Amino acid sequence: MAQRDSVDPIASLRHRGYLFFLLGSLLSNIGNQMRFVAVGWEVWNRTQSKLSLGYVGLVLALPVLLFALPAGAAADRYSRRALVMIGQFGLAICGLGLVWASLTQAPLPLVYVLLFGTGTFRAIGWPASAAIVTGMVPETVFPNAAMWRSVAFHFAATAGPLAGGFLLALWNPAAVYALDAASSFIMVGCLLFIHPKPHKRSTESKSLHAFMEGIRYLRRQPILISTMTLDMIAVLFGGAVAMLPVYASDVLHVGAVGFGWMRAMPSIGAMCMGLVLATRPPMRRGGYALLAAVVTFGVATIVFGVSRSFSLSLAALFTLGAADNISVVIRATVLQLLTPDSMRGRVTAVSVIFIGTSNEIGEFESGVAAEYLGLVPSVVFGGVMTLVTVVVTAFIWPELVQMGALEQLRPPEATDAEVEALV
Repeated sequence: MAQRDSVDPIASLRHRGYLFFLLGSLLSNIGNQMRFVAVGWEVWNRTQSKLSLGYVGLVLALPVLLFALPAGAAADRYSRRALVMIGQFGLAICGLGLVWASLTQAPLPLVYVLLFGTGTFRAIGWPASAAIVTGMVPETVFPNAAMWRSVAFHFAATAGPLAGGFLLALWNPAAVYALDAASSFIMVGCLLFIHPKPHKRSTESKSLHAFMEGIRYLRRQPILISTMTLDMIAVLFGGAVAMLPVYASDVLHVGAVGFGWMRAMPSIGAMCMGLVLATRPPMRRGGYALLAAVVTFGVATIVFGVSRSFSLSLAALFTLGAADNISVVIRATVLQLLTPDSMRGRVTAVSVIFIGTSNEIGEFESGVAAEYLGLVPSVVFGGVMTLVTVVVTAFIWPELVQMGALEQLRPPEATDAEVEALV
């Protein structure tokens, strides 16, 4: 029993290729998070419009909706490493464009065009970036790899906003955009030294049928579709992060540095939770853990919305991030273990549309709601809707409530052919 419950917290980090990929992703994500902070702060200070902040999320989400499915199909047919490199190179070019736009005070629509480009290259590289991990580590340690990737992302989402906030206070947004571009170039360099094992290539034609195969597969996997739906709707309505510039400047009066701390706090909570998960045995009741995490997320959102204390707001954001990380780890593990390798790009693309766009569309929803309902009512409404989503999801998909240990979702003896037979 003791041997079965023993945990190697760095199992995935013992694989050199994955470690290299993780470090490169960490630096790139730090730059990305710095960019998010600078864009939100610059747009708010230039317009003083909550709706303009919401448009930032919209222009980042649209290209994902348009291009994620074809990018997912490409990730199953072509080199995933090459697609990630294309995405990172494009992000670097868009970052340099934002430097120019900031220094010249270019019209705001041009800034939105550059952000649309950013979203486009994110959509190109995102499915391949998620699917490539299975070529670097054995399936038996993938939950550990997913956990460390989540920790690295949230560390980046901690360091990036803090660094961005200090740079905004001491310098200007253009400096932040330049560092973001440099971080993407570094990731391109790291990818040159990564050689994942070849994945099973899709043999389907480049047709709409091939693009839609990921959706058809998900329809027959209630656990997959329920975890994605729960996370998507919770993030869609719980997007309080979009309004942080307004809270920092007009409600809590903490300035750019305080805004950086607020933007970083959810990721500090997520990173701490990730470290806790790394040292504990695998979850034995994954369904209940996921539902409880989303309930906590909703309650923390409500507390943040009504808070007028900077310390209480930070605590609420910390709790929100910690709860969200449990959801992220469970969803990423379920996605990879229940998906055959030849379909991971397409299924991941659907996940990107579900989850990736929900963050940005949630920001747009928050901007519109704050404009017409008021700042605090819009955030509280989002938290309440998150709680309602938990109840509805548990009722529609009882399989989620019954989900047990994650490692039992796909027995080791099940082959890709056997899983594909379920489609």
